Amino acid sequence: MKELMLSAEEIMEILPHRYPMLLLDQLKQVVLGESAIGIKNVTVNEPFFLGHFPQKPVMPGVLIIEAMAQTAAALVMKTLGITHQNHLVYFMSIHNARFRKPVYPGDRLELFVQKKHTRGAVWKFSGKAYVDQQEVAEALYAAMITPR
Repeated sequence: MKELMLSAEEIMEILPHRYPMLLLDQLKQVVLGESAIGIKNVTVNEPFFLGHFPQKPVMPGVLIIEAMAQTAAALVMKTLGITHQNHLVYFMSIHNARFRKPVYPGDRLELFVQKKHTRGAVWKFSGKAYVDQQEVAEALYAAMITPR
């Protein structure tokens, strides 16, 4: 299978998310219908660091899961050849979320997502997040693709 890469501009053509909710800078090693790796460069000027936590900034775990979900959503939409102009992807469930290590400003978050299976408009994924090849989070989750 051919692997693809998507830039931030290409991701924004597919997903409706924009700053500050777009949590992807790039997709690499995209295998349509199967897997992808999302990249999020975590910077000190992320708006969530203002309150989480000012003296010791840590990326909220729910945003790591959201970044995994955005990676999967971009993969699904690219696979199906659809965009946010006519379809949206909604979370349905999150299971077995685990947070192993904190993510700090300056970290490069790598989000590995793998399709588990699909049934109609529902796609299920496993996701793992890494910083410097060390796992920082993991989860199983499902999403549904719906027309606008």
